[in-house]
Amino acid sequence: MYRSCQFVLLATVLLLTAPLPAQLTPAPLQVPASAPEKNTNVAGAQNSNSAIALTLADAIARARANNPQFQAALVQLGIAREDRVQARAALLPNVDYNNGYIYTQGNGTASGRFIANNGVHEYISQGAVAQNLGLAQYAEYRRTAAAQALTRARAEIAARGLIVTVVQAYYGLQSADAKLAGTRAAADEAQRFLQITRDLEQGGEVAHSDVIKAQIQAQGEQRSLQDVTLAVEQARLNLAVLIFPNFSQDFTLADALSTAPPLPPMTDLQQSAEKNNPELAAALAAVGVAHHEVQVAEAARIPTLALNYFYGIDANRFAVNTDNIRNLGYSATATLNIPIWHWGAIESKVRQAELQQRQARIELSAAQRQAVADLRSFYAEAETARNQLASLQSSSDLATESLRLTNLRYRAGEATALEVVDAQNTLTAARISYSDGLLRYHVALANLQTLTGSF
Repeated sequence: MYRSCQFVLLATVLLLTAPLPAQLTPAPLQVPASAPEKNTNVAGAQNSNSAIALTLADAIARARANNPQFQAALVQLGIAREDRVQARAALLPNVDYNNGYIYTQGNGTASGRFIANNGVHEYISQGAVAQNLGLAQYAEYRRTAAAQALTRARAEIAARGLIVTVVQAYYGLQSADAKLAGTRAAADEAQRFLQITRDLEQGGEVAHSDVIKAQIQAQGEQRSLQDVTLAVEQARLNLAVLIFPNFSQDFTLADALSTAPPLPPMTDLQQSAEKNNPELAAALAAVGVAHHEVQVAEAARIPTLALNYFYGIDANRFAVNTDNIRNLGYSATATLNIPIWHWGAIESKVRQAELQQRQARIELSAAQRQAVADLRSFYAEAETARNQLASLQSSSDLATESLRLTNLRYRAGEATALEVVDAQNTLTAARISYSDGLLRYHVALANLQTLTGSF
């Protein structure tokens, strides 16, 4: 007994200390190190041969495959499709094959103690065909068809909303990268100006206060550079999480932010919105579902007919023939169910369905008004953003020239250090505004796509 206990204890220790199999060993959480600074434009693709060059279409396709909200909408669409298949099956005859054996305690007679059974031994082996006929089954099939249309419209809403998210993340990364380039240039310019003031101070041409102003400006630009670098890294992480099933930052962006497609005419967008607006499609489908819900509720007032046909054996012996009597045969039943009194339950269900139908119609009316307002609002946003692009580009060019002239004037002793610092800040703000303007225009176009489908 003692040796048995020792053996069990030794086996337990070995089991607990043995390494887990490779397939059961939990993988450690891999926290990637900070990725080196990358250029996310087309030229950046030359920096890494293994990096994936992502177009906007590629990013959208990857996001659709990996986004849980969009996949959940597709799952709901699949469930609605199967609901329709099941409702259609309820309209058709069902065929089953039943087998059973009933034993009844005997009492010396052929029938046994229970008169409900046909004998002491009863064998049942029958094929059964069942068909239910009624308005409720047909109304339920129509309801599931409308529900499938509703889930399809909701899946389209999820898909187009995802497009806006991807566009904002895709071009947001490029906008952040452009801001990084501009901020780095501003930091270099501030550092050069600091060196200029120091050189001029040594020659006795400027006061030490100019050096202090230049040093403050250089330190501020360095802090801005750190902040923008962090923003680029966060934008890259946001896009990577959105489009990749396994976390990866090894990609470049192929579509340039500076490429601004033309804005279609308002008339074309109105026609597309009337045909392809998923919000309106969903509202219309919801009205259809509510209408069929009323029909399903009202169908409970209508009589239903159940038909059943059986063919096989129901005999005291499991045989086709017994004592020259053929056991194989058929039977059929027809049952007409007429609803008479249900304590107001049917009427209550009808009123519930009518309330839902009224709410669906109100929501449809609101969706129609909102669709018109959204189209005009999104179009005005896109039009304003596009009209401002030329002005923003001109402001950036003018700010660059202003800084160059101010630097020349400062070296000639005709401008103050404060003017140079102001010119540097103006140029940085102009560059950032131009990047924000490009991003604003692309996002506005994506918002229009949620109403029109495509351009």
